[in-house]
Amino acid sequence: MVSIDYKLSGNLLVLDDDKSVGATIRAIAENAGMECRVTTDPAEFFQLESEWQPTHIALDLIMPDMDGVEVLAELSSRGCTASVIITSGVSGRVLDAAGRSAAEHGLAIAGVLPKPFSPAQLRALLAKNSMLKRGNRRRSQGKIAFIPDQRALKDALHRRQIGVVFQPKVTCVDGQLAGFEALARWHHPEYGLLGPDLFIPIAESSGLIDELTAQIIEQALKWYGSNFSDDKLNPATSVSNALSPGLTLSVNISAKTLDNFTFVDRAVELCSFHHVSNTRLIFELTESSTMADPVASLDLLTRLRMKGFQLSIDDFGTGFSSMIQLVRLPFSEIKVDKSFVMTAMSSQESRSVIRSIVELGNSLGLKSVAEGVEDAETLAFLREVGCDLAQGYYIGRPLPGEDMMKWVASWADQMRGQRTA
Repeated sequence: MVSIDYKLSGNLLVLDDDKSVGATIRAIAENAGMECRVTTDPAEFFQLESEWQPTHIALDLIMPDMDGVEVLAELSSRGCTASVIITSGVSGRVLDAAGRSAAEHGLAIAGVLPKPFSPAQLRALLAKNSMLKRGNRRRSQGKIAFIPDQRALKDALHRRQIGVVFQPKVTCVDGQLAGFEALARWHHPEYGLLGPDLFIPIAESSGLIDELTAQIIEQALKWYGSNFSDDKLNPATSVSNALSPGLTLSVNISAKTLDNFTFVDRAVELCSFHHVSNTRLIFELTESSTMADPVASLDLLTRLRMKGFQLSIDDFGTGFSSMIQLVRLPFSEIKVDKSFVMTAMSSQESRSVIRSIVELGNSLGLKSVAEGVEDAETLAFLREVGCDLAQGYYIGRPLPGEDMMKWVASWADQMRGQRTA
């Protein structure tokens, strides 16, 4: 086998019922500088995954005892953080669907690899940027999972344990900082940082969602107003020069909030108190949330737009009434769901969906935002198809306010360096 000019690091675990394919993958990986172990048995595979903790996994979809989709689901439940390569001789559409399924499970998908494949194709996926990883979620042995209830959440709100982190959004065309999305996090004194998926459903079902939303908006506006209101920025600074005009702040709101008619007046009061123009605040709603009560949704969203707030339809492309929602409700922004963005470089279908959504947004006068951008290639593709804004780990991870300001300063330095060059 011809040697290559560069070496890879890490260890690769292969599950494939064809021993000859497994041997080929091992030879390619070891020649590239990686350690590799191969098995045809799912039980042995999971034992190795637990004990050896591979950085990469190559998985065949078609297995006699336990198919690849079942294996992917089990890897997700185990908190696997390895970069996963899906291989198979099935059709491209099936491979793409498996890749999207794995991404929905939260796995770090490096890509899909149709059989037969070349050594160069495999090496390219093995070399994919480590930023694909979603962070170390591997659970500690014996640690008891925390399942919050209404009482715990109510106490957390009373103690102000629900905080906010910020993820930046940049313009695809030139990388200027365009805004931030405020994301809720529960700072639990015993279980650490908890994500919104764990407590938002409880807030909605227990009647605590309005109080939670108010706390999130208030914290987000306080941070934004303290750092980015017009009287806080010096136009001559490098930070100001790296900002897109009309820097925005996005906050997610629940379907339950759309039933609260006082929400609009409260949002206006909070913006006024923190010296933030209503036009800078974007409320993000999922497709499904706007269908809870169509009349109430239309009334409240229309009032928000009349007051100058912006509205974004989140996770676009995953629901069944997308076109109806866009025509019926006064949105100003459309967000491409991350399941398409994260698989854009490995799926022609995902690229086609992204291109169609961006074109649809342009035709309706809506800004388009892609979330889940995790590599330079994806950002370049978004720029090529005319997407307006991008966010994701490749650009910046969600950070507390103080750390985000350090990120902003660093980003401004990069922008200044690019302009100088």
